[in-house]
Amino acid sequence: MENYKKIIEDIYFEIKTIDDTGEIANYIPELANVSDHNFGIHITTIDNESFGIGDFDKKFSIQSVSKVFALTLAYKFEDAKLWERVGIEPSGNPFNSLLQLETDYGKPRNPFINSGAIVICDVLLSHLKNPKEDFLNFCKELSNNSSLNYNEKVAQSEKKSGYRNSALCNFIKSFGNIKNDVDEVLDFYFHICSLEMSCKELSKISLFLADDNFTSHKGNKILTMSQAKRVNAILLTCGFYDESGEFAFRVGLPGKSGVGGGIVAVHPDKYCIAVWSPKLNKKGNSYKGMLFLETFTTKTASSIF
Repeated sequence: MENYKKIIEDIYFEIKTIDDTGEIANYIPELANVSDHNFGIHITTIDNESFGIGDFDKKFSIQSVSKVFALTLAYKFEDAKLWERVGIEPSGNPFNSLLQLETDYGKPRNPFINSGAIVICDVLLSHLKNPKEDFLNFCKELSNNSSLNYNEKVAQSEKKSGYRNSALCNFIKSFGNIKNDVDEVLDFYFHICSLEMSCKELSKISLFLADDNFTSHKGNKILTMSQAKRVNAILLTCGFYDESGEFAFRVGLPGKSGVGGGIVAVHPDKYCIAVWSPKLNKKGNSYKGMLFLETFTTKTASSIF
């Protein structure tokens, strides 16, 4: 950890002062209220050593990063059957694109673009008695953290401005790949995206993807080794929208970004690292977060390749 600590400190101070060319995701009005000066990093190893710097303890809306936990829970319920309703291929299109749904008959390319996550939410609605509460409890179990919660203001803000997500959900429904009520699916989707965590919490909750022997504090195995391998594979190829190839090329780790400016990256058998900086590049990924992780894996030689 000493080695990581010094490198993280050095990169943090180097990147903190650079000119950030990104922009905050102001199309969700509530996210526009977040200070764009926030910048935090936290790493947790599979031995439960941890280190953070900057705004690593501040909570923020993790947005699409929560799709990892939604996918994990749906995968537990459905196993391989899940892939009949959502694909595992990179989309090559923006995260909120409608284009491919027409040619693919309402089956989203992967679970991390908006359409795919909406189908995952529909799957969960069919399995959970109290979806919002049950999903939150699953995240609390994953992280051994009872303080996790949704940001209701962000959820409502997304609902009011989520016309394209409504269009996606209705369009998929027209192909028969949404089984539940569209409004219920969307309400659940907006809430999971509003889930709040700090970098510290985010790096800890993702450990189940890095540690083959991970069991929750309740003694439950979260995924089989084979399932965890597959989730990591989809994170590597699809975790950054149509910049996933760029992230794999520059950083070389499975990971997931969100338009709240958070990124979590997983080094199997070693660590999880979370970065938060709200200004996004043109593809919707944190500008400083991408830069930090590229520099970090270069200096630690800890890419999976």
